[in-house]
Amino acid sequence: MPALAARMNEVSISASVVMTMKARELAAKGIKVISLGTGEPDFPTPPHAIEAAHKAALAGDTKYPPQDGTKELKEAVQRKFRRDNKLDYALDEIMVANGGKQCIYNALMATVDPGDEVVIPAPYWISYADMAKVAGGVPVTVNCPQNNGFKLRPEDLEAAITPKTKWVMLNFPNNPTGAACSREEMKALAEVLKRHPHVWVMTDDMYEHLVYDGFEFCTIAEVAPELKDRTLTVNGASKTYAMTGWRVGFCGGPKALIKAMVNMQGQATSGISTIGQAAAAAALDGPQDLVAERAAIYKQRRDLVVDMLNAAPGIACHKPEGAFYVFPNIAGCLGKTTKGGRRIETDTDFALALLEEKYVAAVQGAAYGMSPYLRISYATDTESLREACARIQEFCRELS
Repeated sequence: MPALAARMNEVSISASVVMTMKARELAAKGIKVISLGTGEPDFPTPPHAIEAAHKAALAGDTKYPPQDGTKELKEAVQRKFRRDNKLDYALDEIMVANGGKQCIYNALMATVDPGDEVVIPAPYWISYADMAKVAGGVPVTVNCPQNNGFKLRPEDLEAAITPKTKWVMLNFPNNPTGAACSREEMKALAEVLKRHPHVWVMTDDMYEHLVYDGFEFCTIAEVAPELKDRTLTVNGASKTYAMTGWRVGFCGGPKALIKAMVNMQGQATSGISTIGQAAAAAALDGPQDLVAERAAIYKQRRDLVVDMLNAAPGIACHKPEGAFYVFPNIAGCLGKTTKGGRRIETDTDFALALLEEKYVAAVQGAAYGMSPYLRISYATDTESLREACARIQEFCRELS
């Protein structure tokens, strides 16, 4: 067999995908597995978005789309940025992609040269580092420990930036921790970034509407307008509107960067599904009451999961400001043996044993750049969460 490209040695399969596959294998055997590994809302797509897609299909809106997105969706995105983020982007400063993930990929591929550094706060979404590597870049992770609420400190950001830095990635509310930066904290990061004009700033705001306890979301270009001309603001329909399968992401940024990203997308996928774009435009422009209603439900789930995990021996769970994840510390469980005879030396051992013995799927913190933790998604129904946490408590009580 001919050889694969050397770059594939740098890219790992997502740990959340691996755990989901293992959970499905058990489920196929008739075992009731509760999966807390996937970051996917369990709510349905809003009916008016589905209806808009149906109408678009019936009207014949099924031809090749523009590479950068339909005018209707780009105008809806423009209105969204003004409404939610107080950001004004011209239509040629906006592009639509196959999920926010492709926006990020396009940007890195369009800008990163071999050896360029991409600064990534850790814990981080699994794909950031791998996409940086595929683009020829070098991921530089910055530790954001639990004792700082998993947030990036300005002094640590300053220390990570070098003449080789091409991008700084920001993701707050964060996947996997749920941590979010206040306006004051974001301004402090902006002050650092202002001192380094050679650095692009990317902010992944996918969880902006999933914040709790009166927390107010902000994005970097909003709190520091001086950075707007080198900031890419990334978002999408997946988390806010429960539209993961529609694959609609969007971003706003400087015209020259967007043009380069559209060119890159043209070589990869061209435009995205026309009916998906119609659905996303309807979601962005339609009633927004569902967003707040669902966020209130997520808050209840967060509180339930945090309380139940903190009642499990050996686990300490931080209460996050946003997203739909918790990132509990399992240090108190290491060095012990499960009822089934498995030795727990790492968070990966913990996650695998939990799945195989109690049929609960979660993802080890090592996959996100920080151990010994687990990422647990509470984007599932309350009863399943209650049962899953009860199984985790039992698993921990049985450790010896």
